[in-house]
Amino acid sequence: MHSPISAPDRLALRLLSLAYFVQAVGALSVVGSLEAISAAWALSSAQSALLITVFGITFALAAPLLQMTLGHLRRRAQVLLGLSIFSAAALLFAAAPDYQTLLASRVLMGLGAGFIGPVLGALGSNLVTREQQGSAIAIVLLGLSVAGLAGMPISAWIAHEFGARSLFFGIGASGLLIAAMIFIWVPDRVAGQRAAPADVLALLTGATSLSAFLVVFFVTTGVFTTYAFLAPIIGNDFHGSAGDITLALTVLGVAGVLGNLLVTRLALRVSAERLLLIGIGLLALDLLGLAVMPRQLGGLLLALVIWALATDIVWPSQQRRIVELMPEQRGIALALTASFMFAGIGTGSAVAGWLYPVVGYTGLLLASLLFLLLAFVSLRVSEWRARVQVVAPGLS
Repeated sequence: MHSPISAPDRLALRLLSLAYFVQAVGALSVVGSLEAISAAWALSSAQSALLITVFGITFALAAPLLQMTLGHLRRRAQVLLGLSIFSAAALLFAAAPDYQTLLASRVLMGLGAGFIGPVLGALGSNLVTREQQGSAIAIVLLGLSVAGLAGMPISAWIAHEFGARSLFFGIGASGLLIAAMIFIWVPDRVAGQRAAPADVLALLTGATSLSAFLVVFFVTTGVFTTYAFLAPIIGNDFHGSAGDITLALTVLGVAGVLGNLLVTRLALRVSAERLLLIGIGLLALDLLGLAVMPRQLGGLLLALVIWALATDIVWPSQQRRIVELMPEQRGIALALTASFMFAGIGTGSAVAGWLYPVVGYTGLLLASLLFLLLAFVSLRVSEWRARVQVVAPGLS
C-alpha cells in the first residue's frame, strides 16, 4: 500500500506547481494574445509567432548549459533565481518600446525558464519517496493544466480588454510573489548537482536516452504545429469571435485539469510507457477527427477536450519515464527533457507560422500527425533499447 504524501511536502509541491503555472502562462500566453500583441506593437502574425519560437530556442539551449555551469546550486535556489529572471523579463516585455526589446525580453524569459522548468521536476521528485514520484511529478505539472484552465483564457481576456502590456505586467508581478512564497514554505533540503559536459554528451548520444528525449520533442512539435495558431484558426476557419477563443481555451483548461487528476491516479497503477502510448494514440485520433469533421465550433470544443486529456497524459508520463530510466542523472536528464520540449514548442510554432499561410488548417493537422508518428517510432526505439540494456547492461 502506498503511503500518502505528507501535508508539508504536498504544500511544497503545490507551490512548485504555481511556479510552473507562471512559467506556462508567461511562455504560452503569446498564443492566446497573438492578435493583441500584434495590435499593440504593430506586428505581423509571423513576427508575433517568432516571440514563441525565440523563447523555445533560448530555453532549449539554456536548460542544459545552466545545469553544467550552475547546477551545483541547491535546487530551491535555482528555482528562485529562475523565477526572478523570468519575472523581471516579463516586466521588461510590458514596458518594451519596440520589437527588438520584445525579442530581448523573450530571450531573458527563456533564460529564466531554463532554470524553472527542469529543476521543478527534479526538486519535486526528490521531496518524496520513490513510489510517490509519479504522483509528485503530476502534482507539480498540474500548474501546466491550471495555466490552461485559468491562465490561458484569462490572459487572452486581459490582453483583449486591457492590452498585452497589462498582461505581462501581471505575469511579472505574480512571479515575484510566488518566488517569495517558495522561499518561505518550500524546504531547502535538496542539493544540486553540476552536470559534467561528458555526461550531457553521453545522454545526447546514447540510443536509449536520445530516443526518449525525441519522444517529447516530436510530441511537442506535433502539438504546437496546430496549437500555436489556435486563435487564428478559430477566427479564420471556424468564424469565431474573441469570446469564442476564450471559451475554447477555457474548455481546453478544464479538460486539462481533469486529465491531470486522472493521470495522478493512473501513475500509481499504469507504466509510463503505456500511458505515453495511450496519450499519443488519443492525440492522433483527435487530429484525424478534426481533419474530417465539419468546421463547427461545437465539434472543435469536443475535440479540445480529448486534446487536453491526451496531452495531460503525455507530459507527466514522459517526465516520470525519464526519472525511471535515469534516476542517478535526473537533474540533467529532466533539464534535457525540458530542452527538447521547448525546442519542440519553438519548432512547432515556426512550422505553424510557415505552413498556415500556405496550406491552411488541414495542412497543419497533417503536419502534426506526421510529428506524432515520429514520436511513436521514437518511443518504440527507446523501449527496445531499454530492454536491451536490462538484458545486456554492458552492450553499448
